[in-house]
Amino acid sequence: MTPGGDSVLSQSAIDSMLLGQAHEAGPVPSPAAPAKPKEEARSVLEVERIAAPVSTPTSRRPTGPSLVSTGNPEVDKKIGGGLPAGSLTLVEGQSDAGKSVLSQQFIWGSLNSGMRVAVYTTENTTASLLRQMKSLSLDVLDFFLLARLNIYPVPNTFSSDRPQKVFDVLLSHISRLAGFQLFVVDSLTAFITHAPESETLDFFSRAKDICDDNQTLIVTMHSYALDEQLLTRLSSLCDAHLRMRVEEVGDRLVKVLEVSKVRGAARSTGNIVSFDIEPNLGIRVIPINKAKA
Repeated sequence: MTPGGDSVLSQSAIDSMLLGQAHEAGPVPSPAAPAKPKEEARSVLEVERIAAPVSTPTSRRPTGPSLVSTGNPEVDKKIGGGLPAGSLTLVEGQSDAGKSVLSQQFIWGSLNSGMRVAVYTTENTTASLLRQMKSLSLDVLDFFLLARLNIYPVPNTFSSDRPQKVFDVLLSHISRLAGFQLFVVDSLTAFITHAPESETLDFFSRAKDICDDNQTLIVTMHSYALDEQLLTRLSSLCDAHLRMRVEEVGDRLVKVLEVSKVRGAARSTGNIVSFDIEPNLGIRVIPINKAKA
């Protein structure tokens, strides 16, 4: 219950479990006794009672930077300086094309520019996400411990007749989290593949309404989850569409980011970005001539 007595989510307890177990940071550790991220389970309802009891009215929502940056100047340059704040972004592509790593770059860049970030992941646990980002030199543990980063693991196995309830709970939770400027959903694939086209379109339409309140939402999914006609319709709903793939260039495989569109970009966007993902470095942009060499 919120302080005013209203239920935080209108869904039943079983619906809240569709989002599984959310993990929050514990107290900031003292220098003499560094702490590991807590793994105690809390339901979505409990987390909202503690961390976000009520959403902030539009006029009082915290403002952040006008652009959502990856923290990588080369990548930002290719997408027009960064994603405009308040945009809905679709990141889609084949397996192992770098969708999750790109979303992690946005998480890292946003936290370092002063934003608060909430992540809903079907790809990782809280601990594995923090470990993975650290391995790419995108260490966000301090932000997690200071409650500037919230991570909500979402189970991707569920009854095939319940994707609409997943969408409802997810959007309700996002809309009620006060004080956050960036939301990342990585990924929606498991739910999109079971959802009727109308429910998928409805999810993105309602997500766009959230973004109209100057909050930024990044959604990732695999290309195989959509047919080309539905993808075209979703792209038209989104403010930014980033397509990712793996190409064979000579005797090497290169990851490619195609910037289909970034509506309202501060600068002109680069169309194609070739890159590698390297341990202890993260995304390394490869000039086109070197990628083809």
